[in-house]
Amino acid sequence: MAFFKRETAAPAETYEVQKPEDEWRRELSPEQFRVLRGHGTERPGSSPLNGEKRPGTFLCAGCGQALFDAGAKYESGTGWPSFYAPIGEGAVGTQTDRSLFMTRTEVHCARCGGHLGHVFPDGPKPTGQRYCMNGAAMRFEPQEG
Repeated sequence: MAFFKRETAAPAETYEVQKPEDEWRRELSPEQFRVLRGHGTERPGSSPLNGEKRPGTFLCAGCGQALFDAGAKYESGTGWPSFYAPIGEGAVGTQTDRSLFMTRTEVHCARCGGHLGHVFPDGPKPTGQRYCMNGAAMRFEPQEG
């Protein structure tokens, strides 16, 4: 869907994990590739991670970087997995996204640059942030024990 495609340039940063496009295509599902590498957005309510409530960690589906602790996940009512904070200081990066005739803050994996979603200043305490993420961009690793 072109409506959900981000039309701005990729960040100029150099990432620890870099692969040619054909390698990303081989390793990711078509939906993961569309979201992570093509800056797409999945349909709201389509991710099984929306209902994930177990303790654990949400990882980048592209490179395995730890992104969010399940304890920071909350139900935002948007149809996408939402978190009030990343797992740590260097887990995600942000950049300005001026697509869709608006200005938003895009969130990407700090390790591979994969597009994760957007962050908005309307989340719950303690941060007031809503990291609205695409489930296709992540995988869940349950806490052991």
